[in-house]
Amino acid sequence: MSVFVTKVLSLLIHPIVLGGVLVGGGAVLWAWRRAGAAILFVGMLVLWGPATPIFSSWLQGTLEARHPPRPVEAAPAAEAIVVLGGAVGAPRPPRMYPDLYAAADRVWHAARLYRAGKAPQIVASGGGLPWKDTRYSEAAVMQSLLAEWGVPRDSVLLEARSANTRQNATHTAALLREKKINRVLLVTSALHMRRALATFWEAGVRAFPAATDYRVVEAEPTALDAVPSAEALAGSTAAIREYVGYVVYDWRGWTAPRRPSGGL
Repeated sequence: MSVFVTKVLSLLIHPIVLGGVLVGGGAVLWAWRRAGAAILFVGMLVLWGPATPIFSSWLQGTLEARHPPRPVEAAPAAEAIVVLGGAVGAPRPPRMYPDLYAAADRVWHAARLYRAGKAPQIVASGGGLPWKDTRYSEAAVMQSLLAEWGVPRDSVLLEARSANTRQNATHTAALLREKKINRVLLVTSALHMRRALATFWEAGVRAFPAATDYRVVEAEPTALDAVPSAEALAGSTAAIREYVGYVVYDWRGWTAPRRPSGGL
């Protein structure tokens, strides 16, 4: 049920959906000139603002700045590296190899940390959404990629049941308890780290952030930053989804403000 709540709520406040409703409502109410014009204007702003690079970079940056990038050498040692799904797709025909999504940096960063000796094993956490094809778990796909990138298959533990961040945390926590693993590095996108880390802490996992997949980069501002683009809209939508997800998780009691002091 929690999967549907977070996914559907995020969809309802998508800039295109919300803006479209406001624009449509304004057009319908045009007969009442002032009210209709005001709603139409607000709807156009909701559509235009999040689609501009300047707004999108600012909004994503408010989340990514919480966990700034740091070199692999600066990461603390741990007993395992936990890498979250949402980064790769199964090699469904006619594809012969795994499909790398925009967040595939997660898997590569986990391999980078492993090869740097930061932990002796990796936990790949990711199943699939219940309404999609569940023949392939994302955890297994990540294991295959990690093997290609120099991580032995027997060094990768699979958590292949989760469909959202909450389940990533609870199912991984159970696996870590079973394996008597106490201290982990948590690898996910910088945009996702705030919610993921708080959720793992609430599940009792002593997780330390190892963020990657930064979307906002340093660049000189230009006039084109005020011109809407599909890429900027996608970035704003991802950030809005994270804020909504955090509010829902916090309301459900699925987040914790600090790292657990004891073991699992």
